[in-house]
Amino acid sequence: MAKKIEKKEKEVKTKKPANVKKLKKEKKAKESFAKGIKKEMKLVKWPTSKELIKYTIATIVFCIILIIFFQFLDVILAFIKGMFA
Repeated sequence: MAKKIEKKEKEVKTKKPANVKKLKKEKKAKESFAKGIKKEMKLVKWPTSKELIKYTIATIVFCIILIIFFQFLDVILAFIKGMFA
């Protein structure tokens, strides 16, 4: 009986707590995630300054066109509403 108790005590002393293993696994996962991000960022094709200016101007022009369209639609609908009121 004493031998069994001693054996169990040795097993408990040699085993690492489960939370330590879990922490190591989480740390390893975080490191691999960071490495994956770094790898993907190297594959990104960043726009040149000329492209950036071109896309910015195109976005602003598109927004202005949408503003004009919705203002025109608002005026038309207000006119139609005024006819029936």
